[in-house]
Amino acid sequence: MMAPQILGWGKEGHYVICKIAEEYLTEDALAAVKSLLPDQAEGDLAAVCSWADQVRHHYHYRWSSPLHYVDTPDFLCNYKYCRDCHDGHGHKDRCVTGAIFNYSMQLSQGYYDLNSEKYNLTEALMFLSHFVGDVHQPLHVGFTGDLGGNTIVVRWYRRKTNLHHVWDTMIIESALKTYYKRDLMLMTQALLRNITDEWSDDVPSWENCKKMVCPDPYASESIRLACKFAYRNATPGSTLTDDYFLSRLPVVEKRLAQSGVRLAEVLNRIFTKKLSVAAQ
Repeated sequence: MMAPQILGWGKEGHYVICKIAEEYLTEDALAAVKSLLPDQAEGDLAAVCSWADQVRHHYHYRWSSPLHYVDTPDFLCNYKYCRDCHDGHGHKDRCVTGAIFNYSMQLSQGYYDLNSEKYNLTEALMFLSHFVGDVHQPLHVGFTGDLGGNTIVVRWYRRKTNLHHVWDTMIIESALKTYYKRDLMLMTQALLRNITDEWSDDVPSWENCKKMVCPDPYASESIRLACKFAYRNATPGSTLTDDYFLSRLPVVEKRLAQSGVRLAEVLNRIFTKKLSVAAQ
């Protein structure tokens, strides 16, 4: 069980997403992922899925902080890449969707170019796996004015927190405690069952990406869910209890599942055996 100490989707959420993704990787993709993982991961992508959160406050990686989210105009409830994807200084492409485009490109170009020293592919894999998760967290595509819910102070039952943290961590923590005996693997298995069962008709629409990667539709889904579920009935100072938890948990669980399926899909596309053709 991972320690319950957290930021973006929280460690638990990212762990679950990468565990789901591993179940859907092709043989080629799984081999490529294992070859790129750092030693401390011991062949398990989920072990390093929170790495990007752990390093964002380190001096050498502080530049990566804006890559975890994209802020959208208050109350419009829509997302547009050219309008929204920039950091606080206005530098273009520095947001979560821009980062997903960038790191998927680095992996697809760098992995099959045997002379390529240009990219750190291990870091690219860890960033990509994390950011595909982040773009699915509705408040990572929240409003600029409240920093994606970070400045909306609420109570989660008796605990004082902010709305962003509720969606990153607390809904998942409460679910683990209430339904899954505090066991992340039980939660992961339940979501995997839902993917083949309850959501099986939806899954093809999760995968309808005709390019290497499609972060823009994922961001658009997130801001719509933020408006419909995250911000609704969660004004500053409110106390969120069972009503909010029970109606929002299905949204969170489905987003975790979608992230996992889509991350696998991206990695499968990046790591198809292009090499065998090139080598002939």
